[in-house]
Amino acid sequence: MLMRTDPFREIDRLTQQVFGTAARPAAMPMDAWREGDAFVVELDLPGVDPGSIDIDVERNVLTVRADRPAREGVAELIAAERPRGVFSRQLILGDTLDTDAVQARYTDGVLRVTIPVSERAKPRKVEIQHGEGSNRAISA
Repeated sequence: MLMRTDPFREIDRLTQQVFGTAARPAAMPMDAWREGDAFVVELDLPGVDPGSIDIDVERNVLTVRADRPAREGVAELIAAERPRGVFSRQLILGDTLDTDAVQARYTDGVLRVTIPVSERAKPRKVEIQHGEGSNRAISA
């Protein structure tokens, strides 16, 4: 018996569109780490026009959006493995980061977002008074 449509193949195709695959991710891949007094995030966005990248910070949520438009005017597409369309990624940031001082740079297809640690979250010396007038500074 010959089946014209395979319902399981359709389900697999829809799952790949929603959740992505290694070759076609549903979201932009990222790395994140702490570097000195800053939190750094790098997102892979190869082939994206820098003018289409939008970064918003609202409260403690950083949202990155980018657009890689579909190819137009291609007579015969042989392979289409690179994802196209609008990509979006949201990161929930801790209260210890200074969201007013976010910096971003797009170089060679990689968006690097740097968020400094807020001054109030950095270790500091606290002066303790004891006895009559002698002061001593200790670490908090």
